[in-house]
Amino acid sequence: MFCRNCGKELTGSPEICINCGAKPMGGTGFCHSCGAPTTPLTEICVKCGTKVAKAIAGDISPKSRLAVTLLAWFLGIFGAHRFYLGKIGTAVVMLILGIIGLSTVWIFGIGLVCLIPVGIWALIDFIYAVSGHMKDKEGKVILKW
Repeated sequence: MFCRNCGKELTGSPEICINCGAKPMGGTGFCHSCGAPTTPLTEICVKCGTKVAKAIAGDISPKSRLAVTLLAWFLGIFGAHRFYLGKIGTAVVMLILGIIGLSTVWIFGIGLVCLIPVGIWALIDFIYAVSGHMKDKEGKVILKW
């Protein structure tokens, strides 16, 4: 095994590289199988033919995809899933539209003007959450179920 950060050969499966101090699988500069230099766009090592894993661990949110999905499905018109993700501004907009829509829907259907758009918005967010494309407020993708 070779460190993907510095390319130094490692014995066993160490948590950190003795040479550079980084996590051996954290970098993108070298093949983990043979130690050959790679670029961030490399998918297969030219030297040994091993598939080079992309280092996206820093781009994954610690938030739960299941929680986002359930909140979007059951409380989506109130923006609960967006509060969970830290997107407070858009969550407040959804909350206000949801409350206004539900409280005025009985008055000649006026509330539908608010409920239909916020319902479509919540449905789109639900689809994004299920498909793994939803992001938190820091722009990190929510992938962990």
